[in-house]
Amino acid sequence: MARQGNFYWGSLFLLLGFVGFISLPAEAAVKKYQFDIQVKNVSRLCHAKPIVTVNGMFPGPTIYVREGDNVLINVTNHAQYNMSIHWHGLKQFRNGWADGPAYITQCPIKTGHSYTYNFNVTGQRGTLWWHAHILWLRATVYGAIVIMPKEGTPFPFPQPYREATLILGEWWNTDVEEVVRQGNNLGLPPQMSDAHTINGKPGPLFPCSEKHTYVMEVEQGKTYLLRIINAALNDELFFAIAGHNMTVVEIDAVYTKPFTTQALLIAPGQTTNVLVQADQVAGRYFMATRPFMDVPLAIDNKTATAILQYKGIPNTVLPILPQLPAPNDTTFAMSYNKKLKSLNSPQFPANIPLKVDRHLFYTIGLGMNPCPTCQNGTQLTASLNNITFVMPRIGLLQAHYFSLKGVFRTDFPDRPPIPFNYTGAPLTANLGTSLGTRLSKISFNSTVELVLQDTNLLTVESHPFHLHGYNFFVVGTGVGNFDPAKDPAKFNLVDPPERNTIGVPTGGWTAIRFKADNPGVWFMHCHLELHTMWGLKMAFVVEDGKGPNQSVLPPPKDLPTC
Repeated sequence: MARQGNFYWGSLFLLLGFVGFISLPAEAAVKKYQFDIQVKNVSRLCHAKPIVTVNGMFPGPTIYVREGDNVLINVTNHAQYNMSIHWHGLKQFRNGWADGPAYITQCPIKTGHSYTYNFNVTGQRGTLWWHAHILWLRATVYGAIVIMPKEGTPFPFPQPYREATLILGEWWNTDVEEVVRQGNNLGLPPQMSDAHTINGKPGPLFPCSEKHTYVMEVEQGKTYLLRIINAALNDELFFAIAGHNMTVVEIDAVYTKPFTTQALLIAPGQTTNVLVQADQVAGRYFMATRPFMDVPLAIDNKTATAILQYKGIPNTVLPILPQLPAPNDTTFAMSYNKKLKSLNSPQFPANIPLKVDRHLFYTIGLGMNPCPTCQNGTQLTASLNNITFVMPRIGLLQAHYFSLKGVFRTDFPDRPPIPFNYTGAPLTANLGTSLGTRLSKISFNSTVELVLQDTNLLTVESHPFHLHGYNFFVVGTGVGNFDPAKDPAKFNLVDPPERNTIGVPTGGWTAIRFKADNPGVWFMHCHLELHTMWGLKMAFVVEDGKGPNQSVLPPPKDLPTC
């Protein structure tokens, strides 16, 4: 792999359309990267437009590290927007200062300023990703993180011949921040995206995009590892490869019990690794993605494509399209998710909390609030337990660490104030939604069970939730209202999937468990950027423990100021 400056240019072979081996130092090391945030003109459909990029690349550079490495990433902001970068899925043990969400663990990096993210990769290996965590800038500011196992530790599945990273995204023909501003002025959702993309390219099914197609070349009889990331802002996505099965072996950088599927479902924020055998008649085959949406909401439903091309086959051969599930195929979605299980082997155990210290129940609600400054006089809102989160003006972790008063309260309720038929007939009332920067305080090393319950306030909808600083076990899920008397008896406490992002099903619920052994302030939010913007978010304050390595580390000297 070619090297330039402090970068491993692992994405170079993706831009060329080929797959390459990864060569990393044998032992854990310090890895240094330089991220320059800048604006660059990029064309993806019929015209070029300026977008915010990292090092002029879209998608941004892939970070290659090995388990045990120390990583230093200096981010210099040359764009007109304030910036912060989140390293999605990295646990950042005791080190929330490197987590990245603006006004949660840091103030953003101002234009013309720099900040060095300094973190260790401990006890994790697999596919994660990084993205902007302020405004809607992650529409173009994102890239992959590939964590190789420790030297001498093989994959718990057949060694692939080669591998490639596929990042699924969304594309707007206009400035996405201007789109958001216009939507807010109206009190309505912003305009939907104009295209989906695979590695930043929509594929030949879109006008003016013949040259904007990612091509992956394979050799007959070889096995390939695909690292698939959903970087879309607002869409759960199906993915399939014409004529080829996929064997799922990892989700969210955690190994799974392998199973074979013709298509997969991946929510925004999630990653999925699959093995693909090049065992079909030599030719050209479309890899395709399009949204899953099982309620009648307006979405960009066009199909983005890339090409899996057998070596020696000319570009004149027409690719074959795969059979993707129908856009509203709830049955496939539920069936696919039920197949996901932790590997739970002696080498990679699933340490599920069996005893629960704290039971939490959070309702997910959408609503409509008066808005005198909006053209329509109303504004859409979102809430957890009827609380719409208000972003502070200083980093919550700073306020917690330095005991600053008046920045947040720690009285986020453990359950909704008013029980009701959560998934019954559509409700238009907000049920007393209130605004506030309210956090939930969690004792160090306590075990937490959280049930996330979708509601029919305005409409039911699937919600992918991401918890910063932790992985969690998805012990149960179901449709309708969670029944605390009957549903826990059906929990999987043997090999549930371990994730950092989970989709709460439309009109249903999901139960997760985790051990609060990482002190600090940790964000939890819907990974649909639209809903996060409307307030569908909160944060946990995990208290320090009493031991010498059980408290938040001191902040770095170059931590940005507000």
